[in-house]
Amino acid sequence: MNIDRLKEIRQDRDLHQKEVAKILKISQVQYSRYERGIRTIPIDKLAILAKYYNVSIDYLLNLTNERKPYPKTHI
Repeated sequence: MNIDRLKEIRQDRDLHQKEVAKILKISQVQYSRYERGIRTIPIDKLAILAKYYNVSIDYLLNLTNERKPYPKTHI
């Protein structure tokens, strides 16, 4: 999985790994493993980051270049 955007978007927002790890309620070491592709980031963590950065999960996973998140559904 290409997770280069995790690092890219974090750095674009001038955030440190420790700050993002705190948002995800994990250690900085664990977050670093996600950024380096050593560990697969769980879907629930991707959802938290997508909401925090106001982008789609597809954007974080480099499946699209469209940053805009999808509209919410009302189920």
